[in-house]
Amino acid sequence: METKTINRRNWIKTGILTAGGVLASPYLGFSKNSDLPLQLDQNGDAIYSPFFKEYLPDNFRDYPVLAAKLNANENPYGPSPMALEALKQSAAGGNRYAWKELFDLMDKIADFEGVAQKNIMMGPGSSDLLEKTAMVLFMNGGNVVSADPAYMSLIRVAEAAGGTWKPVPLKDDWSHDLDAMEKAIDADTKLVYICNPNNPTGTITEHQKLLDFCSRVSEKVPIFIDEAYLGFLDDGMKKSMVSLIAEGKDVIIARTFSKIHGMAGLRVGYAVAQQDRLEKLQKITRAGMGISYPSVFAASGAMDDVAFITESRERNAACRNYVYENLTKMNIEYVPSFTSFMIFPIEMEGKAFLQKMTEQKVGVRAFNFMGKNWCRVSMGTMDEMKLFTQALNNVLV
Repeated sequence: METKTINRRNWIKTGILTAGGVLASPYLGFSKNSDLPLQLDQNGDAIYSPFFKEYLPDNFRDYPVLAAKLNANENPYGPSPMALEALKQSAAGGNRYAWKELFDLMDKIADFEGVAQKNIMMGPGSSDLLEKTAMVLFMNGGNVVSADPAYMSLIRVAEAAGGTWKPVPLKDDWSHDLDAMEKAIDADTKLVYICNPNNPTGTITEHQKLLDFCSRVSEKVPIFIDEAYLGFLDDGMKKSMVSLIAEGKDVIIARTFSKIHGMAGLRVGYAVAQQDRLEKLQKITRAGMGISYPSVFAASGAMDDVAFITESRERNAACRNYVYENLTKMNIEYVPSFTSFMIFPIEMEGKAFLQKMTEQKVGVRAFNFMGKNWCRVSMGTMDEMKLFTQALNNVLV
């Protein structure tokens, strides 16, 4: 396949960085290696691995304002009422650093997770913590083992820092191939990365199998488990790997306030890990410094708003079921999702599909993996999902 490369400056000029962000967007922020290439094919689409690419619009700046923005996995209902009230009450303190207040939030998170405060590291969203981990671990080379397809934030920064990616295809049931991932570990492996539920597929790996894998394999190499979407499961905390912290395992669990809490624009996330692991990460960053004073209070309020969390989960499930029903009517075999988004195959070239959906003022994402083209659509409000299904019928039927 013919490929070309594009550096950071030219990439920005082309307008490829779409609303909601290309999966590789963290690569742009790694200024030390800002001229490292993003690999594009002859059509200007991003190649992540031999089996995984994303179709990119030609120039997002020329696109119309979207009536349904369903391309970034944002929660359309948030921030919660309690988070908003806390934000309003604290906004006047935006001229102050939030050191004491941040420690108070860390205490609250530690109680929620059942760990000590020393096991918590804050960051402006969990993606920032993924990227900082990649910078620390791969500045002297090494490889990261992960599923393919996967969320690319950590992987792209690892490559920019000097590491390599060892992709392991998902199994036919869309779960992580844990046996193959373990076999892929070698003397140069510095991290195993697992996104569960996985992005961009929305699928999940069975809890006990993953727990056994993380417990055993973390004795050889650290494991990063990205649990950004676990909150959309009714029993999400029971599916977490956080219990391994108390067992002394070398795991890093990342969470975010961007998804179930609806605070994507307020930028709050955290990692749970062993104290010595966090101390290594904190040698290059004061991650909590990137969180604003009002955002700290909003996050605390969001944790208290259990009714909003439950309502978001229920509305998200209702929208998923609505899309399932409509795809079934269209004879499209979708992949069942455990998240705030879902994928389904499209019998159309991906870039053309994006263009036609955008002409309908509906924003989605398009990928190629497992030998097929796929649409990934985020769950919006029910009205937005009705716009989506109408647009989909107009484009595909």
